[in-house]
Amino acid sequence: MSWGSLLATKIGGLELMEGFRYTLLTMVVALLLTLGLTPLVRIFATKKGAIDDPTRDDRRVHTTPIPRWGGIAIFGGVLLTLLVMLPVAGWPYSPYIWGMFGLGAVLVVLGALDDVRPLSAKLQALVLLLIGVLVQFPYDQFGRVKIQGMMLPIMSSHAHWVSFGIWGVVLTSLYIFVVTKTMDTIDGIDGLTAGISSIAAGTLSIIATYEGQPRVALLAAAAAGASIGFLRYNYNPARIFMGTGGAQFLGFWLAALSIVGALKTAAALAVFIPILVFGVPLVDAAVVVVRRVASGQPITQADKRHIHHSLLAKGLSQRQAVWVLYLVALALCAALIIGVRMYG
Repeated sequence: MSWGSLLATKIGGLELMEGFRYTLLTMVVALLLTLGLTPLVRIFATKKGAIDDPTRDDRRVHTTPIPRWGGIAIFGGVLLTLLVMLPVAGWPYSPYIWGMFGLGAVLVVLGALDDVRPLSAKLQALVLLLIGVLVQFPYDQFGRVKIQGMMLPIMSSHAHWVSFGIWGVVLTSLYIFVVTKTMDTIDGIDGLTAGISSIAAGTLSIIATYEGQPRVALLAAAAAGASIGFLRYNYNPARIFMGTGGAQFLGFWLAALSIVGALKTAAALAVFIPILVFGVPLVDAAVVVVRRVASGQPITQADKRHIHHSLLAKGLSQRQAVWVLYLVALALCAALIIGVRMYG
């Protein structure tokens, strides 16, 4: 019996896994690979001195030095999984996929450097904006990472397509920058970014499957599996952090997939997709910016105004705080999936 047949086992006459066979297998493979890679990366980071010192500033909530560079394991898990699973599923490698891998690798490398010797906020912003532009150029008939336009007016039976033209390049770059950066900024307590990423990636994978985007579904499933595998070591008490490279790679990867997949297929709900899929990091970023502006503090200056810091200040443990935010993310993503099934 084939893997596909095993995953499509019928229970009570219902083929529960129909449409999700290779997607689920991809997720499992990525999970197992990341489970195996993370301890090796932890040893490597320790030898190279990539350690997060809790005395570095008062924003740290951990009390002992913890290795970083977990993003290397996440990236490796996604890369190795897709190198195998795309051909197995019968889907050729599209140029945009190679572009995402190449630029994702750049983010992982620069993030690893930032974990050891912090890079300036301006340089990081410039790099993210540039990557948001460059990722738009590798493409073919199978997909492109670019917001080319949208249906207006939204949710109307008389909506028509409006092209953004050259402004689509700018909008795409800004969108990727915002999602990537906000995913990085919520990485303040054990397991938060890994958990939110797994929920977001799983949601994008489900939407892509429903909307007939199997290649995008596999790319998202790999990110979901890698995030869950890494969470095994990152959940409180964490034994390794994903670091800047891991958080930014996941943010970039998921932002790009939401453009090439969900934003192009669920036309009636396109404007709501980033709000719901990335709701937790986006709301957190908005709250932090408003608070910093209101207090006259530069918006790039790190502090303890994030939502997870507020939950900890109210007496919640790290595990309780992340589960509050997990449940919010799950509720938002569940609402989106229901909406896609009804109106997408």
